[in-house]
Formats: sequence, C-alpha cells, structure tokens
Amino acid sequence: MHIVQPMEGVSEMRFVVLTAVAVAALAGCSPVQSGPAASGGDEQTGQLRVWLFDEVNRGPKEAVVKEAVTEFQAAHQGVTVDVQYIQVQTRAERFKAAFSDPQSAPDVAEFGNTDLAGYVAGGGFGELDLSSWADGQDLLPAVLETGKVDGKVYGLPWYVGVRALYYRTDVFSELGLQPPATLADIAPLARRIRQAKPDMLGISAGGKYTYGAMPFVWANGGDIAREDGGKYVAAIDSPESKAGLKQYTELIADDICPPAQCAANGGDASVEAFRAGKAAMVIGGDFNRKSVDASTAAGKYAVVPLPGKDSGSIAPAFAGGNLLGVMKGSQRKTLATQFVQLLGGKVYQRKMFDAMGNLPTFGDVQAEVAEADPALEPFTKTLEAGTKFVPVTPNWAKVDAQGVLPTLIQQVATGEQDLDGAAKAAADQMNAAFSS
Repeated sequence: MHIVQPMEGVSEMRFVVLTAVAVAALAGCSPVQSGPAASGGDEQTGQLRVWLFDEVNRGPKEAVVKEAVTEFQAAHQGVTVDVQYIQVQTRAERFKAAFSDPQSAPDVAEFGNTDLAGYVAGGGFGELDLSSWADGQDLLPAVLETGKVDGKVYGLPWYVGVRALYYRTDVFSELGLQPPATLADIAPLARRIRQAKPDMLGISAGGKYTYGAMPFVWANGGDIAREDGGKYVAAIDSPESKAGLKQYTELIADDICPPAQCAANGGDASVEAFRAGKAAMVIGGDFNRKSVDASTAAGKYAVVPLPGKDSGSIAPAFAGGNLLGVMKGSQRKTLATQFVQLLGGKVYQRKMFDAMGNLPTFGDVQAEVAEADPALEPFTKTLEAGTKFVPVTPNWAKVDAQGVLPTLIQQVATGEQDLDGAAKAAADQMNAAFSS
C-alpha cells in the first residue's frame, strides 16, 4: 500500500505511501468474509464508482485523477465517474462492508498489495485480463507478481516503493568514511560514528521496522515462510534467517541505536530520526525523499542501495505499493477494467510520479523518470536487483495483526529472549496462523 509506512505495508509507502508500501505497512486487516457471487451484468453506461486512498496532501493526486476522469468520460458517452477518497486506517471496515453489499461497493478500488490475498479470498476482487493491453507488456515482472494470487492477476500495480540506505554525507566526510559495501559493514561503521558523535545514532533502526529488517534476512538466504505442498510453512527460524536477524538486531544496541530509544520504533519513527538530524544512516524509501528534502538533513545526505551479503551485491527489498482492481460484483466490469487501464497506464503513472513521486511499475517509464531524476537511481537499481514479498495467503493478515515479526525483533534487541527462542516462538505462531 502506500508505501506510505502502510502500517509498515500501505503505510510505509506513503508509505503510505505504503508506506509503503509503504510500505510501510496494509497488511493489518483482518481476513474478510466471503463476498457476493459475481453478477453477470456488464452495463456500458451509467455511473462508475471508484475508491482511492486519501493522502495527507491529496491535491496533486486528485488533480491527476480528475484529468483521467475527464478523459474517460469524454471517450465514453453516457458514463460518469464518481471518485471517493477513503481513509487508509478504516479500509478494512469499508472493504468488508463492500464485499458483503454490492450496492455500497465501488466498481474500481485502490488497495495495498499486502491486502490482496485476503481480499481475493473474501470474494472481493475479480481477475483482470491484461493480455491484450499494450501497456501491460512493459510491467516489471517482479512487481506484477505482487498483483497475483495463485498465478492470476487481480490487481494492476499502480506504483511501487522500495527502500535503500540514506546516509549523511557531511558526517561521513568529516569522519573519512565510505558507505558500507556489505551488510556486515553496517554495524561497525555505525558504532564508529556513534563513538565519534555520541549525540547521534549510528543508524536509526527500529524494533518494529519489519521492512527495514527483512532485507537482512533475505540477503542471507532466509525468508519469512516457504510454500510446501500448497501451504505456507514458517522459515523465519532457519539458520539463514537467523543470520540476517542477528545482523539487524545488532544495530539496536546502546553503542549504535539504544533499545530504550529505538526498540519501539517502526519505519516512520526511524526515518524521522534521520530527518531530525539525529541519525547518520537510515533505511528509507523512495517515498521518503520529499520529506527528507524538507528536513534538517536536506542537502546533506545521499542514498545508495542497501548492500547485500557480498560486496557488490544489493540486498533484496520488500516490494511495497498499491494496486488498482475491479470488484467481483461490479455491474460494469468492462468499463471498470478500461478505467483501471487508463488510470494505471503509462501516461497517468508518469503524471502521478510528477505529482506525488510514486515510482512507476512499467520498466520503460521507470527508466524515463530515473533519467530525469538521478536521485532515483539507488531505488531503481534495487528494483532491478530483485525484490521480495510477504507470503501470499489470506492468513498473512493474522500474522501481521499479531505483530509476530516486530515482537521477534524487539525481544532479541532488548534481551528479553535469545534469538533461537524468539525465532522458534515466531515460527510456531506463524504456523498456527497458516494452518488455521
């Protein structure tokens, strides 16, 4: 979702987004109940109802959407488009009601990619056929995967958000430092900075910053869970996953980012410390750039891809972002699909980037905006290197709502539990949710 910190899912990305997001953060909803059966109607006139997420600063987004609506209505006689902006925080209740009552439901909706599996299982969204859509061939394959369930497309990726490493160029220059070449370099580098500057966090890490921690797990060959016989099984307690968790939780320590100050932080709070000039590094999203540029860190920072396990590699990032989909019970499926393809197509994704900074999901459009704005390069390189995602199952919402991963990270960072015990407890909780 928004890479709003979507609650570390939609939130992060404007995170949201989500964030996202994004990310940050949309994975926090409870599973929805089964929706109405799909109707056979496909009217070609009348009102097309659209739900989009509200923003802190909705104006630029609304202007682009209005332009798309005007174009669509001009091309479709007898059709009007009604756009409603809904709050991210109340989306679970709004969508649950819409899935149960087609009369209150939109035809088209924006939603976070971490919510997709639950919404599809609840009967809310129908499959999208993008096979004959010219723009569709240029969608980035890894990003398109975030709109799929069981290999079928249910959501068109409207924008994507990924994270990279922000660092203070003035601090690094003063201390004669270079950005880390591997994940293993980060802790000693951050420790050295805090030793030289005790009032500054070596890196702003957070005990609740799931999407900041997971690249460490993925880069070490670990994962949240793996598919086995059509169902998910926790993998967070594997040796590879624990190696990554050890590297990340090592950052939440008195000589880098004290637990008393950092253990309760999510992505938003982690980035805020960097914005406030209190941290030398932070893992932040492309969606955080505008806020950092409006902070005390403006003009004194740079961004590089978060390094991987080996020198020259890039750690896999979480692919946060929001999707556009057509409700399964829509009476105007053809019109709804056409509107999704217009608003989510290349022309309007570029316009939305210019308005909101949302990273496009088409390879050619992404290359175009990156050429125009070199500061995007660390994020596009991260996308090109490969991204990861949460388990695509409606039960992921239960895992997220229980705060399984943040609890694991916090328990280890604060010394409440050792890594082996905390990882096993987290895996047991996940497996209980996956099998429910």
